[in-house]
Amino acid sequence: MGSMEKIVIIGANDFQRPLIKKARQMGYETHVFAWREGATGARDADFFYEISITEKEKILETCRQIRPAAVTTIGSDLANITVQYLAEKLGLPGNSRDCIVNSTNKYAMRKAFKNAGLSVPWFASAGEGDLPVPPVFPVIVKPTDRSGSRAITRVERQEDLGAAVERAISQSFEKKAIIEEYLPGQEYSMETISYRGRHTCLAVTKKFTTGDPHYIETGHLEPAGLSEDVKEKAVEVVFAGLDALGVQMGASHSEFRVDGTGQVRIIEIGSRMGGDCIGSHLVPLSTGADFVRMTVEAALGQEPQVPAALLQKYAAVRFIMEEKDLELLSRLEKHHPGCIREKVLEGKPGSHQVVDSSTRFGYFIVQTETEQELTNLRLFD
Repeated sequence: MGSMEKIVIIGANDFQRPLIKKARQMGYETHVFAWREGATGARDADFFYEISITEKEKILETCRQIRPAAVTTIGSDLANITVQYLAEKLGLPGNSRDCIVNSTNKYAMRKAFKNAGLSVPWFASAGEGDLPVPPVFPVIVKPTDRSGSRAITRVERQEDLGAAVERAISQSFEKKAIIEEYLPGQEYSMETISYRGRHTCLAVTKKFTTGDPHYIETGHLEPAGLSEDVKEKAVEVVFAGLDALGVQMGASHSEFRVDGTGQVRIIEIGSRMGGDCIGSHLVPLSTGADFVRMTVEAALGQEPQVPAALLQKYAAVRFIMEEKDLELLSRLEKHHPGCIREKVLEGKPGSHQVVDSSTRFGYFIVQTETEQELTNLRLFD
């Protein structure tokens, strides 16, 4: 393997495995860094280093010896911070430090959107002992710097705000919460690839959550079923958001809501591929676009190879939250086995409370040729 070009990958959990496998399929020697616990992708790597993804200096020291052609990750804000640091220090392609700060800290992100003239809801930050008084309710409270639906709470009145802020601060790395006006409407995300500041929309995803008060994601569906005019509005708004954050290279995952009047409002944007199997599984299953490969190409400084025409298939992931989700999976395995593309079971529903995305009990992914076939599966009834 000594003559092969090398790629450094930050993170090795289940959602990183498609990236590790893809880089190897593309002929690169993979050097993967992660803490051992939960590092299921370690067995897919050519070389695995048991170093926490937050130990940037230690990883950099090893990378200087590896001399990689690229450094990358998918689906993790925390890993994305380390990727940018390494790329900058090693002189490799990537986004700027300002871009990563603005796209991994929700308060900085809102300020960047506001400074760029984008429509933003009322927002404020809160540290230990702080308790702003919102001009309007309901509001959403969440940590400024976490993902995965951690410590998100919808609050209807001032007297309940303190507990929600404390909960968010307890999950925040910087011990701060963001409080922002609740945006009504159906939630979606847009999956994009960027190269030298030029953005391409690969798919729009419809999102399903537990709703009020914590909005833990229960599933995702592609394509989202937006009308063409609303999709055009969403592309315009999201691309403006990407520009406001300074996204130049690689994958992005942009969450937004569409209200009853068709207005599109950004919730937040991550300058990395979405987790929850959205980018790694749903995008290729529904469109035929190899999103993970494009992410590797961008990390190498190569123009991502976007297909001239995207497929029009249907794909969805359903997360296992409770026993009825296992019953749904069992029904599909009995009556529609050909539509199931992957399943992962992790624990038994009821053994603990699902409080965020990391505490769900697994998932299963389906693909169909038509919208009607997908509707018949009754995934989100």
